[in-house]
Amino acid sequence: MRLRDYQRASLDALAAAWGRGGVETAAPGHLIVLPTGAGKSLVIAALARETLDENPLARVVIVTHSRELVAQNFSELTRAWPEAPAGIFSAGLGRREAGAQVLVCGIQSVADRLDAVGPRDLVIVDEAHLIPRAAETRYGRFLAGLRARAPGMRVAGFTATPYRLDSGRLDEGPHRLFSGIAYEADTFTLIRQGFLAPLVSKATLTQLDVSGVGRRAGDYIPGELEAAVNRDAITRAAVAELADYGRGRRAWLAFCAGLAHAEAVRDAVRAEGYACETVSGETPRRERDRIVAAFRAGRIRCLTSVGVLGTGFNVPEVDLVALLRPTRSTGLYVQQVGRALRRAPGKTDALILDYAGLVRMHGPVDAVTARSAGEIQSQLLGGAGGLRAKPCPGCGALIPLNASTCESCWTEPEVDAEADAPHAAAADDEWPILSADPGAQDPGSAGPAPAADGGGQDAPRDAPWHPVTALGLEAAPDGLDLVLGWRDGAVEAAWHVRLHPERSGYAREKAVQWWRGLGGGRDAPMSSAGFLERADRLVRPVAIRIRPGRLTEQIECRAEDGRILGDTRRRSGRAA
Repeated sequence: MRLRDYQRASLDALAAAWGRGGVETAAPGHLIVLPTGAGKSLVIAALARETLDENPLARVVIVTHSRELVAQNFSELTRAWPEAPAGIFSAGLGRREAGAQVLVCGIQSVADRLDAVGPRDLVIVDEAHLIPRAAETRYGRFLAGLRARAPGMRVAGFTATPYRLDSGRLDEGPHRLFSGIAYEADTFTLIRQGFLAPLVSKATLTQLDVSGVGRRAGDYIPGELEAAVNRDAITRAAVAELADYGRGRRAWLAFCAGLAHAEAVRDAVRAEGYACETVSGETPRRERDRIVAAFRAGRIRCLTSVGVLGTGFNVPEVDLVALLRPTRSTGLYVQQVGRALRRAPGKTDALILDYAGLVRMHGPVDAVTARSAGEIQSQLLGGAGGLRAKPCPGCGALIPLNASTCESCWTEPEVDAEADAPHAAAADDEWPILSADPGAQDPGSAGPAPAADGGGQDAPRDAPWHPVTALGLEAAPDGLDLVLGWRDGAVEAAWHVRLHPERSGYAREKAVQWWRGLGGGRDAPMSSAGFLERADRLVRPVAIRIRPGRLTEQIECRAEDGRILGDTRRRSGRAA
């Protein structure tokens, strides 16, 4: 097996952790944290093989939660190690080869069949973040039962997200099954080295508003969440953006807030002229397999999903992910975005459309670590708000809060010839990932830490909504000036949004999005004159709020149908 440097380093670190700590009765396991697409299945196969190389009589069990992952792990194991003495124990796959020396199994099938599984020297848990918090679970009973049969048994957990929303990190707390993280790969570095696909994120004009949704166990209450986001006008507007951005992309995934929402998004995608299907936990197994196979083959452009596809879904061609399910779970956010990290022939990058504000809430995905995610989850559970990313004023890409622009829009200042050369950009333009180099931030941090009131160094603080009193569109020397008048008590003010309908790229996209968001219609005019001629179609937003930061100001406008429209500009030191 040819392991990459970081894959080899992860196994060496695991062996060192076992060597240092021995076997602890309370928490004997160690974790290996690898991003989605980093070759976790190959590392699992290598660990099983090296265990048998060291002890030919050793017995290994690889356990996970779904038949798809059982099949995937078995396939990877036997492809990398054709002579492996391996078998499958999975009711879903119709195989019960309990005597295999390397047994790949589903937890539902083996949790109460310990006599069939027998003593094991090594247990490998794939997707370890799905182990519930309480000890009295299938996993807890399974591991405790095996340990009673083999007291020296070792446990290795593999995951991309070693934390839960309700109870924090997997290696912390009284019921933990893991005593520490032996190795954690750095997503930013793997992207830079070409092992993972670069990520590009756009700040969408359509934003989902969940300000009135209640929370249970840390996350949004599912029924209330779906009722808040599953609105026809919002869905059609979001899918219109999705279709525009995805026209040149091969495979789209849309994560939704409920089954009815997923079906509404599916129907809207079909109305745009693209093949689309919905996959949920209620989809029959054969039907789900058929749909995923057609998606993998390119016969279906888009899958809408609820409750599935966030873990263990392996289609490297995915190059667009639409985040349409707001969540306060950092793990769920990272797992959903991770579906686009795998490399594939002809795939240069993957686009993340963040309708749910997840990048702002949890931080750029390449900067999320086990430590920072635990801190973020603690702050979210404690009620702290705050944003951890914002749109670049130049191109709309999501950037860290303490940056003024993304690297593509950054311009070197003019300096005297004899002066010191200016500092170069922190990241190369050809790597349009979600953040600047996370190593330049405070170690373990996904961005400026929010204060108790939800603010950060440049975090836009909560601001009140004000009624919009006027909407105007005026000619400007280099485009158009969209003017939103509003009143704060006795104070009148205005926000100016510069639009450039005749330019290309993001400037044109921004103009089109504002035109559609204000009710102008699907087909935006191609010129400034056309915008002015049809300006009477635009509908005034009902409310506006300004969120000032240290370097930029952000605007949010709420339309009559509940959609949130936004814009960002650099602060000029004067009132809007």
